[in-house]
Amino acid sequence: MVWDTSLLNTGDTAWVLVSCALVLFMTPGLAFFYGGMVRAKNVLAMLMQNYFSMGLISVLWAIVGFTLAFGGDSKWIGNFDFFGLKDASTTSVPGLEGLTIPPLAFLGFQLMFAIITPALITGAIADRMKFSAWAWFLGLWALLVYSPVAHWVFAPAGWLFKRGALDFAGGTVVHINAGIAALACVIVLGKRRGYPDRPMPPHNLPWTLLGAGILWFGWFGFNAGSALGANGIAMQAFLNTNNAAAAAMLGWLLAEKIKTGHATTLGAASGAVAGLVAITPCAGFVGGLSPLIIGGIAGVVCFLAVSLKHKFGYDDSLDVVGVHLVGGIIGSLLLGFFADSSVNSVVTDNGVFIDDGGTDLLMDQLVAVGATLVFSFIMTFIIIKVLDLVIPGGVRVSEEDEEAGLDLTQHSEVGYALAER
Repeated sequence: MVWDTSLLNTGDTAWVLVSCALVLFMTPGLAFFYGGMVRAKNVLAMLMQNYFSMGLISVLWAIVGFTLAFGGDSKWIGNFDFFGLKDASTTSVPGLEGLTIPPLAFLGFQLMFAIITPALITGAIADRMKFSAWAWFLGLWALLVYSPVAHWVFAPAGWLFKRGALDFAGGTVVHINAGIAALACVIVLGKRRGYPDRPMPPHNLPWTLLGAGILWFGWFGFNAGSALGANGIAMQAFLNTNNAAAAAMLGWLLAEKIKTGHATTLGAASGAVAGLVAITPCAGFVGGLSPLIIGGIAGVVCFLAVSLKHKFGYDDSLDVVGVHLVGGIIGSLLLGFFADSSVNSVVTDNGVFIDDGGTDLLMDQLVAVGATLVFSFIMTFIIIKVLDLVIPGGVRVSEEDEEAGLDLTQHSEVGYALAER
């Protein structure tokens, strides 16, 4: 259907365009957040993996990614109506004909989500994956995993959307999807050389705090921009985003202080991000003190979850599983307890703790979480396992290259000319 230009609202459009820029800015923020946590000899490799996502995913999204995510009326996957951006500037996204922003604004906003989602995985595979392998993995994962899940949840034709599962800005599509994919990747890649016996402390915590600050800033576009308009729901999502991050930071630091005797700057940064992750699916659907509760729970639980990698023996370098997978699950399920139709009329079944609430939404959220976990893990495992078989030498760098550092061996550069490596 041709988009009705009379629906155009310039204020809504301006806000979504600003949000596009804010969400894109999150990817360099993520690069700094992760980059500060790796060793100095791998910092450029981490930055490059994130920046490369901005280039490759933008091209793939224009050619085929967007149409697979939002084209057609199939409940499983999009069609090729928008292939190569055909008619994308004039045709409404199926089921979203009433949008007050141009179709290209919606396309661009969703592009920024597609860019940062696979970039989240880089924190788990840090220090040991070939850049060539990452390039292949990134493209395949974006098309074979991200686009289908985005269609299920975000596209009105998607089966989880039709079922009634809610995800305001990406708890399932972004965080659970990337978090469980990260786990599949580290299982195939194996542990870093020397882990866990050799100390591998962050080389630049100020970078990590800077990155966390950029993420917090950009997340206002991520969540409030998902209202797709400059309206009351956007403002509610904006405030909820801030409050959940703040509560999660405090919850993480409290748990850290009780367990270790210290409240660390890395804990503050990680806690804030955990809260941002957890509020993402809930941002436009909850109100009052709910974001503080959701954030506080996420901060404590994600802190405890990070320690599980040592018990289970997997090497998630920068805690993607503990923060993004666990935080995404927490937020997606707690939405089933706190969703409030008085905040957003899209909520047809109030959460368990809200007046006239029940368990219907919680059941839908459980299905969405479970489906995302199973599909993303299996598909990711297949993708990286096949790449490991077909790429000469596998997806992992040699022991010699790992010891020398990925900056030199993968990019022939160093982050700090005078730094010891």
